[in-house]
Amino acid sequence: MTTTAPVTTETILARYADDIAFVAEEQPATTLTAFAEQLVSATERLGEVGINGAEELEVAARYLADADSATTDNERNVLLNRAAKNLTDVDDMVSEFRDMV
Repeated sequence: MTTTAPVTTETILARYADDIAFVAEEQPATTLTAFAEQLVSATERLGEVGINGAEELEVAARYLADADSATTDNERNVLLNRAAKNLTDVDDMVSEFRDMV
């Protein structure tokens, strides 16, 4: 049986902050709120150049903003997991973006 590490703010930032910051043309985010804001910027930039799936980043940003204000650990965990599912294609999108610029 395979187990996966829990999704946390730290794991999301460690995994995606550098790539999203590159697209957003900012320094890597260190907070969930800042990262969610960068995701919105990245959504716009990726969408402008026609990269498929960019809208998933905006959905993730909404989940992260909600997770940041969650009142229970369970609620926060659910929202972080939903956001993580919407971020699964970040590597491909950013790679495609890097090839364009």
